[in-house]
Amino acid sequence: MKEQNFKNHIRIAPFTYYLGALIGLLAMILALIKIIRNYLNFHAVAITPVLVALIGLALILITYYARTFALKAQDRAIRAEENLRHFAFTGKLLSKELKISQIIALRFASDEELEELAGRAAKEGLTSKQIKQSIIHWRADMYRI
Repeated sequence: MKEQNFKNHIRIAPFTYYLGALIGLLAMILALIKIIRNYLNFHAVAITPVLVALIGLALILITYYARTFALKAQDRAIRAEENLRHFAFTGKLLSKELKISQIIALRFASDEELEELAGRAAKEGLTSKQIKQSIIHWRADMYRI
């Protein structure tokens, strides 16, 4: 497997994230076109296009929330893992000043860099991008999407 670094660490599974939303959006657009055509031609609005539009909206929301909820669960696990890792090396938990985005970025830091980089991130308010760019010895995370 290719070595992970700042330039190639982002992973996206487009079929998982975008296909459901794209199908939902397409269903909504086509259904809305049908509803508008019926309305402009003084026809009664049929229930089928309304239901298709609602199903399309539901599909978009399901896709969004499935992704969001999975990431929140991963964020909690990463926070716990990084707190434990920091505690194992220093005897202290991570600073309460660190945001979750900073802790998530710190997971890529090697064991040798973790304490110093966590301290800098808390003290200087480094962004997650700045933290990742500061890492010299990258620690791969192949499970995060």
